[in-house]
Amino acid sequence: MKRIGMLTSGGDCQALNAAMRGVVKGLSKNTDELEVYGFYEGYKGLIYGNYRLLTPADFSGILTKGGTILGTSRQPFKRMRIPDENGLDKVEAMKKNYKKLRLDCLVILGGNGTQKTANLLREEGLNVIHLPKTIDNDIYGTDITFGFQSAIDVATSAIDCIHTTAASHNRVFIVEVMGHKVGWLTLYAGVAGGADIILLPEIPYDIDKVAEAVRQRSKEGKGFTILAVAEGAISKEDAKLTKKEYKEKLKKSPYPSVSYEVAARLEEKTGCEVRVTVPGHTQRGGSPCPYDRVLCTRLGAAAAELILQNKYGYMVAMINGNTKPVPLEEVAGKLKTVEPDCQMIHEAKLIGISFGD
Repeated sequence: MKRIGMLTSGGDCQALNAAMRGVVKGLSKNTDELEVYGFYEGYKGLIYGNYRLLTPADFSGILTKGGTILGTSRQPFKRMRIPDENGLDKVEAMKKNYKKLRLDCLVILGGNGTQKTANLLREEGLNVIHLPKTIDNDIYGTDITFGFQSAIDVATSAIDCIHTTAASHNRVFIVEVMGHKVGWLTLYAGVAGGADIILLPEIPYDIDKVAEAVRQRSKEGKGFTILAVAEGAISKEDAKLTKKEYKEKLKKSPYPSVSYEVAARLEEKTGCEVRVTVPGHTQRGGSPCPYDRVLCTRLGAAAAELILQNKYGYMVAMINGNTKPVPLEEVAGKLKTVEPDCQMIHEAKLIGISFGD
């Protein structure tokens, strides 16, 4: 008998259900008896004992279903050691519910914050397996996270749609892509969508260089320009501020996001009409793309194999096209960022894409 707990934590994405399905199918086909307990709303369900025994029917027909059948919530890692409003010790509560159900393992699907809490539970003696989920693709130790490719498809589609109206009206358009700390999604969607300028958190921009790129296109007879701008894009001036100073500046800013500030400054410097489009949470919604369905099936099956072998404390990564268990203690708390001098940036610049640097 194997007793498995499962939870999805943090922001949702398109392929969470596909990943859970992969784990359960991998286990059910290779063990005589299996019980799977699903915790609702991420770590909140594990803390407060909100769960139910799942059946095979729960995992049927969910390969193509976006979101998560278990629901999710954000439980910041930095607050996990802080008792709740009623004085409840969250870590002890999670351990208690784990032991109450006599679980062999807890399968945790989530991003960086989720991973740090998974590693905390490992340190507390629980058997855990982590599956790397995030549209940001910023989890250290894996080449790709599930949800990333599906989000690229959505963001690229948004840029594609902007092309026709931008060309029709000879306007400058900014498409704001999700990504506060890292720019993987903006980089890939920008290149795939044919953006002329891409602004990333990792490469502070000079607004004069951005304006010059817009003017250069006009000189070449190109009446429109498309910018793919990450949520966390930052100017060279702001990059010199401390985190505290920058947060204070954002609080006082009259702009709803960095894209609107870029738009206003570009209009001042170029005289061009600039419009901003924000796809927002559509980038996390809808059905998972075929690539993510395959990826999640493989990651789930690999997680099932680790559980069958009683090997715990790992993140299941995808490295050079192969699944690989990576010790949680080696990757938890680390962020995978875009290197400004990486090959992809170099190649994008070769074809004329400006990064405003």
